[in-house]
Amino acid sequence: MADKEVKPNLNEASTQDAQLAAESIASGQEKAPTVDFDADYAAAQKFSVSEVDRTDKGAAAAESATAPKYQTSKPQETKTQTQSTGNPDDFLESAKEVGNSQTGGATNVSDDLVKQALEKGERQN
Repeated sequence: MADKEVKPNLNEASTQDAQLAAESIASGQEKAPTVDFDADYAAAQKFSVSEVDRTDKGAAAAESATAPKYQTSKPQETKTQTQSTGNPDDFLESAKEVGNSQTGGATNVSDDLVKQALEKGERQN
């Protein structure tokens, strides 16, 4: 990408200094700055990785900085099997609960619905 000349807009100057600079450029007292995007991008790439990060010492420092501080347990796989009752009415009842929704599963949450959910979520002794 070639050099691009900055064209200041007096109406968009956010500070008095910016407005004075824009007026000076517009009147011809000062030359408008140019921006070389390619050169700026290349310079930014040099700063994106420090010199120490390009060595084994930097890799070791990064490894220790990102190492987990606590041990975590591995999850145990559990298998859940449903008991088949052989009674089709059990399936039909749950299908009615799911299928009767006019809104396709979306519903309004009421106080009664929250109360029912809390009651169902309580442990049974």
